[in-house]
Amino acid sequence: MTASSDEKFGTFNISKRHFLGGLAGAAATSVLPVWRRAEAATMYDIIVIGAGTAGMPTAIFAAERGAKVLVIDKAPITGGTLDRSTGQIAGSGTVFQKAKGIVDSADAHYADNMRINNGTADPVLTRMFVDHAGDTINWLAANGYTVRDGHPVLGGGHEDFTTPRYQWGMEGGKTIYKVMEPLFTAAVKKGNVTLALSTGAVDLIQDGKGAVVGVTCEDDAGRKQDFMGRNVVITAGGCGANPRMFQDLHGTALTTQIAYPYNVGQSILLGLSAGGYVRGGDLYNPLFGTVLADDNFPSEQASGFMSNPERRPPWEIYVNSHGERFMREDDPSVDRREHALARQPGMRMWVVFDQEMLSKAPTSFMPRWKKEKFMDAFGSHPMFAKADSLHALGVKAGVDPQGLAASVASFNAAIASGTTDPKGRAHRPVPLAKGPFYAVRMTGWTVITFAGLAVDGTLRVIRSDGSPIPNLFAAGEAIGGGATSGNAYTNGAMVTPALTFGRLLGQKMLKWKA
Repeated sequence: MTASSDEKFGTFNISKRHFLGGLAGAAATSVLPVWRRAEAATMYDIIVIGAGTAGMPTAIFAAERGAKVLVIDKAPITGGTLDRSTGQIAGSGTVFQKAKGIVDSADAHYADNMRINNGTADPVLTRMFVDHAGDTINWLAANGYTVRDGHPVLGGGHEDFTTPRYQWGMEGGKTIYKVMEPLFTAAVKKGNVTLALSTGAVDLIQDGKGAVVGVTCEDDAGRKQDFMGRNVVITAGGCGANPRMFQDLHGTALTTQIAYPYNVGQSILLGLSAGGYVRGGDLYNPLFGTVLADDNFPSEQASGFMSNPERRPPWEIYVNSHGERFMREDDPSVDRREHALARQPGMRMWVVFDQEMLSKAPTSFMPRWKKEKFMDAFGSHPMFAKADSLHALGVKAGVDPQGLAASVASFNAAIASGTTDPKGRAHRPVPLAKGPFYAVRMTGWTVITFAGLAVDGTLRVIRSDGSPIPNLFAAGEAIGGGATSGNAYTNGAMVTPALTFGRLLGQKMLKWKA
């Protein structure tokens, strides 16, 4: 990776001593002594750490090439985050596009990706991902993968593509898993792949020149064992289940705890301890907003929030803790809405409305809650506030009352005079004027780790000077969502590159000699 590319993408350098010293349970890298070499008699061509979205295709394709593969995973089952992922994938030149007569190209996909993420994704990795994404999706399709009716589409919850190339299965990530699992199991049964579940990687073994030559593992009973390998591939996820590491790497709190429970950042620790570094934390961007269960970070989610103006034009206004409107509520750009929230104190906003808006709006901005539950929350839930005056509402909700009153007055005055809304909003069916008044606090959140191990264009884990650590590779969320998604939630730019990079590693990137 060039220095200019790293500067553009963003880096996060931290010393091994400081990082490992601050996170209990991390193991420092060691050089394997002679007596341990004797114990670790089995030599694998490839050791894959993580049996999920990237790890499974790595093993499947490497096994097809005749490699002797060991796959280890701390979890008792395979699949990783596919059990909870939406499984949204994107690629050009797919059988699904062909069936609908859609003409597309990798160049167009690349341009769309970089447009959506504001040019912040790694250009080398993004180019590799889009060039091979279509083949990956076609491989899934050839093995039984099917998509929802009408797919591929332009988008779904994120900024739209200019060409339909976005699709997912009826069961989300589970649809993908159900395609890969039989292929993976077949490789295990043939003896090409050895699977060790409930077994975590606690250390990378390096030789005197720094090359990674094996992995020290520990099972749930505390038994440690060394495994030697000609290649080691880290695919064991990010740090979305480790609030402290998440905040250290991203500079912001992990507001919600919904990530895969085994994503505690061990992948990142292993790469750091071998000499790698972390980048991409500065690309963090929250999803637009959710109702948290309480004020303790990370919190469970109480409810989602319908903010898409195409599906539900907003009646309410959105304010920050100063009581100020900070965006156009009906802005059609998901990305602009998300970045606007990211700039607010605490990534918090309040949806404010009055009795007339509540009575006349055709649907609620919390459609998954029945009306009775929604109204009851104003007397019981910490994120809900109700009052007879705007001043009292501000006090109850934790919003500056004077700022709130000024924002409402400005909003109403523009409606009364028929002039343009101060924020450029178009949908203004009624003023916000008739009490009682209501406010619901929303908080930005995420399901992915943006920061991850820095890798080069062949997925080798690299040091801060750009030099590769011999025999050590990484893919999936271990390299950070920002690598291919940038500072946005770019359609299909997490699951698709994980699958694609795993496939490429197993199919042709990894080399070995007996």
